[in-house]
Amino acid sequence: MELLSTINLLALVLLPFVIPKIWEACWIFLLRPWMITRRFKKQGISGPKYRFVYGNLKEIKKMKKEAKDWVLDPNSNDIFPRVVPHYHQWLSQYGETFLYWNGTKPTVFISDPELGKQILSTKLGFAVIAKKRPEVFILFGKGLPFIEGDDWARHRRILNPAFSIDRLKVMTKRMVDCTLRMLKEWRTQRKGEEVVMRMEINKDFHRLISDIIATTAFGSSYEEGIELFRSQAELGKYFLTSLTSVFIPGTQYLPTPTNLQLWKLDKNVKDSIKRIIDARLKSSSKNCGDDLLGIMLKAAASKEYEKTMSMDEIVDECKTFYISGQGSSATLLTWTTFLLSSHQDWQEKLREEVFNECGKDTVPDSDTFSKLKLMNMVLMESLRLYGPVIKMVREATQDMKIGHLDIPKGTSIIVPFLKMHTDKAIWGEDAKQFNPLRFENGVSQAANQPNALLPFSVGPRTCIAQNFAMMEAKTVLTMILQRFRISLSPEYKHTPVDYFNLHPQYGLPVILQPLDTR
Repeated sequence: MELLSTINLLALVLLPFVIPKIWEACWIFLLRPWMITRRFKKQGISGPKYRFVYGNLKEIKKMKKEAKDWVLDPNSNDIFPRVVPHYHQWLSQYGETFLYWNGTKPTVFISDPELGKQILSTKLGFAVIAKKRPEVFILFGKGLPFIEGDDWARHRRILNPAFSIDRLKVMTKRMVDCTLRMLKEWRTQRKGEEVVMRMEINKDFHRLISDIIATTAFGSSYEEGIELFRSQAELGKYFLTSLTSVFIPGTQYLPTPTNLQLWKLDKNVKDSIKRIIDARLKSSSKNCGDDLLGIMLKAAASKEYEKTMSMDEIVDECKTFYISGQGSSATLLTWTTFLLSSHQDWQEKLREEVFNECGKDTVPDSDTFSKLKLMNMVLMESLRLYGPVIKMVREATQDMKIGHLDIPKGTSIIVPFLKMHTDKAIWGEDAKQFNPLRFENGVSQAANQPNALLPFSVGPRTCIAQNFAMMEAKTVLTMILQRFRISLSPEYKHTPVDYFNLHPQYGLPVILQPLDTR
């Protein structure tokens, strides 16, 4: 009896703490999903049924797994059903706007380009970067794309000069030097009198872009940062696995085997960056330099809050630029090479333009690239069909109205670039065909709606490094076209897949034929 009384007393003591938690769980897992579903139904918006705790994550995981077995025709650019099969299926079932559940997170898919631009370009703070899982910050750092408000404005103001036109002109020479090293390695891979070379070029592009970023932005090199790149590649694998699993707040602090490995890899990345920073600070030069790292280190020494950055913030920005810059630029190069290999006529047109403007042996510079009109058109078309970033996510920070839609607070909003960039209503009947000439009169005239191409987003949060990425692509492609003719290897499987950026699932094996066979 005494034990029973003690248990009853303990239950009474704990009851005030337990009941709120039970109510909170009922709200999150049952009542809120039911209420939000009803709210959207009144607006004529439906979607796949919410499942307890998991939402639609299990369906997404199943459809993505099945889609990975599909191999597409290399001549087809209709990649949306393979890359995001769940969106493709739900579009056909529920229409252009639908609601689905990322766990307990309500998510609205909006494919109207005008609403999409409104969401991305708003300056009123209603639609902001969605709250991210801890794995995102471990991989990318809390850099410019993931911070808000005054911190974002301060970082953007400090970092802008690193990507000015004058700085890009200086960086172009270093991009050329890095590319020359890669091309020299390609030449040495020729065996004896063999003219044709076979290689998986996607890996080479990732290594090259890593070298360019390390050299131009941090005064380092790929070799010095090799541990950083390896650790970030491993972190990327954990991140991809986490996308279709339910996140339980607080579990990121538990010493599970996965978390222990994540913490180890994160430490390796931070230690690598700190070594690069220490080397710069200990250099004999009194000036920190005028590259990205130098500009941030000067900010660290500033006494004005609006112009200063802490060392932790610098490390986070380095992580962000390393991983985001490498993935996006390497992917742009990979898919542009794929398109030029599939369309030999355009490869020859670009080569002719390069020879006319740069010559066959001349090392290109930033002034040369402004003359490459066809090159720019091909890159725009590549970004349209195979843009590295296939969607953008925002979150409603309060109940808000976008166009005709009432969006409840806490709802994520998907702006699907991959869908919008191949929409026939916007781009015409040839929307899924490779046609760089659509950009002959500029981006604003390429579609039925002005500025329908959004590969770098739009508005105040447009990608700060977009000019840097385009200069990288023009440098590398120009120098390859001066030296090699490229064609697809028979081993190539057309399998685009969403690994945060749009990647070829099995790489891009190509055949390179040197133009000078001596």
